[in-house]
Amino acid sequence: MSDEKLSFTVKEAVRATGLSETTLYRRFKSGALIPRKSEGRTLILRTDLERYLNSLPEAPSGPNRRAA
Repeated sequence: MSDEKLSFTVKEAVRATGLSETTLYRRFKSGALIPRKSEGRTLILRTDLERYLNSLPEAPSGPNRRAA
């Protein structure tokens, strides 16, 4: 079995992705991410996080990129 985690707590997902807790909970509410529950803990599957992150639009790059 791989050493990669299969799931993350919300706090672990924040650290792993750079998304805020608020953003994660908003994505739960919208259905973009599906929270799982085990013994009172909220878990997010690695595959669900990867799928969500891969669905995000790419940031513009190059000389026409607008400054943030």
